[in-house]
Amino acid sequence: MKVKPLGDKVIVKPISREEVTKSGIVLPDTADKERPEQGEVVAVGPGKIMENGQRAEMNVAVGNKVLFKKYSPDEFKIDSEELLVLSESDIIGIIE
Repeated sequence: MKVKPLGDKVIVKPISREEVTKSGIVLPDTADKERPEQGEVVAVGPGKIMENGQRAEMNVAVGNKVLFKKYSPDEFKIDSEELLVLSESDIIGIIE
């Protein structure tokens, strides 16, 4: 199933981060149960309509890896895949 976001919404697939301690022990992303703050953009809305009636251009594109505010996205599942939806304004930056 495909989802097309509206307005300035962005759909992001979270990137799980495994951490390795100094002694070489791998800590999976579930160890601290915190929501990830990084993800890959899988869909982008057309942009927000501004007061003058024109549509603002989106600054992110499908495939970008982004950094976002920890508690801003809403979670949902499609075909057993966890996805996040957030506003473009909640994205802090693009990871290069």
